[in-house]
Amino acid sequence: MGKRFLFHSVAVIVLAAPVSAQVTPADFAARRDSLAARIGNGAVIAFGERTPVTDFGPFFQIPAFHYLTGFDEADAAFILVAHDGHQTSTMFLTPIAARTAFYYGFRPDSADVPRLYGLAARSFSALGGVVDSLAGSGMPIYTLLDFADADFQRQDSLTRGGQFFKALQVRHPELKLANAHPLVNQLRARKTPGEIALLRKAAEISSDGHRAVLGMPEPAHEYEIQAVLESTFLKLGGERIAYGSIVGSGERGTQLHYMKDRGPTVPGDLVVIDAATQYQGYAADVTRTIPVSGKFTPAQRKLYQLVRDAQAAAERNARAGMSPNAAADSSVVVRERGLAELGLIEGVGATYDCGGTATCPQAQIWMIHGISHGLGLAVHDLLQSGTKYQVGDAFTIEPGIYVSEKMLDVLPDTPRNRAFIEKVKPAVARYNNTGIRIEDDYVITDKGLERMS
Repeated sequence: MGKRFLFHSVAVIVLAAPVSAQVTPADFAARRDSLAARIGNGAVIAFGERTPVTDFGPFFQIPAFHYLTGFDEADAAFILVAHDGHQTSTMFLTPIAARTAFYYGFRPDSADVPRLYGLAARSFSALGGVVDSLAGSGMPIYTLLDFADADFQRQDSLTRGGQFFKALQVRHPELKLANAHPLVNQLRARKTPGEIALLRKAAEISSDGHRAVLGMPEPAHEYEIQAVLESTFLKLGGERIAYGSIVGSGERGTQLHYMKDRGPTVPGDLVVIDAATQYQGYAADVTRTIPVSGKFTPAQRKLYQLVRDAQAAAERNARAGMSPNAAADSSVVVRERGLAELGLIEGVGATYDCGGTATCPQAQIWMIHGISHGLGLAVHDLLQSGTKYQVGDAFTIEPGIYVSEKMLDVLPDTPRNRAFIEKVKPAVARYNNTGIRIEDDYVITDKGLERMS
């Protein structure tokens, strides 16, 4: 007899109609116009991604560079010059050797770029002279650095752009460089209808990947789940995973960014599945938590329902004009109350010693991350405002609870903490090695909050 399915009814994957809305060359030009209007007078110098140095995947452009140009080829740079809010823009191209092109493809040349992208084009070898001329003119210079992911920009210190600007300041010590990323991030935060359509498609494909997992035979290993997810993403048109797929069973489900996905899936455990696809550059981000054997224990069900209730509370408070902080706080209130009822904390408002003379909420021990981030060309994008949701904001809502005895082991050794640990130890043992996260993708339109996943 074959392995049984996780649920009695097998999920059916339906191929959706192609996305009709796209981001067009006119949209990219409008973005450059908007950036120039914000600068007024000045020049923005941006570097794209380099040619990959391995054959483990195709080339993908840096999000900020793609946002302004739509140019998804390697080894390019871009200069926007603004005068009184009006811009002219030039792409600087690196030709690819003819023999190499037969391996990796031909790149658009200086004749193709004006026609396809509406940008002037020059050789990359001319970039240094043009930038020196701009620096000598006294015009404000803005940099758009070429880090691959904003989450890791502080560690990303050896990029070509970073080295170029260091050398530029040696040649022009009086030159002051400004950071263009905050200006571009403001533009990227408000999603246009075309972008929302691409985000919807990414979320739809990602959701179908999770549905396929619900219909698979009971797995013995995390990578079996990973295989079903990622193959479904590719089958439905996703271009790559939006981030490393997280499939953590049992104790590994309490590690937020566990990506090895090679452990066993043991009946009785829960498995946290945080995986999504990228579609035409736009990322989804979806998490589900399911029982390996297809059925929650009563204790698991209580904890799962608590996380789902916390997500619903945040959804009710995520509307245009409302505060993202209020949405997050409402989720915390629900979870804190539930954790107290389950005996995992001493009570609502209870604290522990978290270092020196500081005290922290006990509930934070079991819910160790925020519940939301923006979505877009990066899986961690920005909202238009930190104080109010606005039409055009795309974001996640992802509350979680993670229970592991190891979390108690790292608390400072104080009398107060020892008393707390002694009191909650039975409940922690009951829920030990249980991680639960539920994450969906949302956008605020002129009709209200829409859940895309």
